[in-house]
Amino acid sequence: MTEPLDLLAIMAHPDDAELLCGGTLSKAAASGDRVGILDLTRGEAASTGSIETREREAARSAEVMGLAVRRNAGLRDSGLINDDASRGVVVELIRELRPRVIVTHWREGRHPDHRVAAQLAYDASFLSALKNYDASGDAHRPDKVVHCLLFREDAPPPSFVVDITDHLETKMAALACFESQFSGKTAAGEVFGAGDRPLEDQIRVQCAHHGSRIRCAYGEPFWTRETVALESLGSDRVSTF
Repeated sequence: MTEPLDLLAIMAHPDDAELLCGGTLSKAAASGDRVGILDLTRGEAASTGSIETREREAARSAEVMGLAVRRNAGLRDSGLINDDASRGVVVELIRELRPRVIVTHWREGRHPDHRVAAQLAYDASFLSALKNYDASGDAHRPDKVVHCLLFREDAPPPSFVVDITDHLETKMAALACFESQFSGKTAAGEVFGAGDRPLEDQIRVQCAHHGSRIRCAYGEPFWTRETVALESLGSDRVSTF
């Protein structure tokens, strides 16, 4: 049986995890956590890059970030559906990988796959714990599902921000593995362009903005339905003045 994961990113397409939470995943892996990515589709509907190319890019990126595992659910790109069949596929993978925490997309987005992926990941996380749910594998209940807010203009304030200052360059190196998607671009996915500013600079600017919210150089923001606990009031290091 596979050793359980501490953290699993469930995302619609290869490269989504790198864009939205690559620094956080890299930081967790560097600290010794078992970290994985589940890409729901192969990105076959993208304007550039073949399935084979994106598979190679995803494998290189996984090595850069130090992932314990990267899997692909093989669901249909640009046709992702939160139906019984899709939930069954994702439930079986959650039961196999047994993550403690799942991170996924924000609940809205321009790409319909992103919106569907968020709800699919959330629903499958609940169904995975039902012993009589019709899917292979032993029941498993993740502790928490967390949503990424990076690049979102329509989202609420983050529940928390992860300091990725020491891991931003790993995030950027992982993104650079997806040359078919990002090379020479000024915008991509949910990352809007800013004139001729390169995509890499746009990503750094966004991470710098969220880093400033917790008084560090670079950060990635997240939202959770549940209240976030502190060990003590004195453990909050974000200054007010």
